[in-house]
Amino acid sequence: MARPFPKKISQIKPTLSNVAQTSHFAVTFGGFHPNLSTHLKRKGIDNRYAQEKLSLLCCRASLPGSGYATADVIGNYTGVAEKFAHTRTFVQMSMDFYVDDDYKSMKFLEHWLEFMSNGSSFDNADPLKDGYYYRMRYPNQYKCDETRIVKFERDYKNYLEYRFIGMFPISLDASTVSYEGSRVLKATATFNYDRHIAGRSRSVDKLLKRDKNDEPSFAEQVRAKNLDRRDDINGFAQRPFDENLDSIQRLIADGRFLNSGSGGSTIISEGISAASGGGGSRTA
Repeated sequence: MARPFPKKISQIKPTLSNVAQTSHFAVTFGGFHPNLSTHLKRKGIDNRYAQEKLSLLCCRASLPGSGYATADVIGNYTGVAEKFAHTRTFVQMSMDFYVDDDYKSMKFLEHWLEFMSNGSSFDNADPLKDGYYYRMRYPNQYKCDETRIVKFERDYKNYLEYRFIGMFPISLDASTVSYEGSRVLKATATFNYDRHIAGRSRSVDKLLKRDKNDEPSFAEQVRAKNLDRRDDINGFAQRPFDENLDSIQRLIADGRFLNSGSGGSTIISEGISAASGGGGSRTA
């Protein structure tokens, strides 16, 4: 790196004035197991509420972090201790939710946690009686794979998306209520997840080759310039080569025959442009 040189304010301002803000984000919940969706619906919380209104009520979230667990290796080189990564670890995250006057955001978290341990309901266990017990459900019933955090800016041009796989709440903090000065009631929950995917991950993004934070311009450039050689120069899919055709017939069979609209037809090939029906030829 070369030694630093003084810079003008006009050189620094474009960089420092275009920084991301913390207050523009959206959280959407989805991918619930049918049993969990049915349980929440009985409590008055449908999927539409979880995907739309709860996104607005989530007032604080965290972009995910991760790290690696390492192991020490000694002995490969004399006097040198090495570390090698063996397991990727993901940090738990907490979210704050404004509690609406219907208390649905609080019920959403409370009954999601309740569902995880209400397997005893299959034995008709009554929580009002002595001897009630908890039985955990299978993980695939309470984990969801379609929860996303989208960080964007107020111009809505650029955004960063994270998708959480195997996400579920592990705790709901106590919420304090008091006569001393009314404030907006909040519910704070901590979530665990198996892993996350950085970047867009919907099927349409994968189809358009812009998933996992791949730049769409690169994929579009490859396709537009035919760098993958899937099409001929006119954008038509290439056809199998037939050695029995002459040079003009091969161009036509390859989809490179265009109507000129002037009484003739134009044949375009890489390096050659010829006219038929109008007489004459020209080399490009």
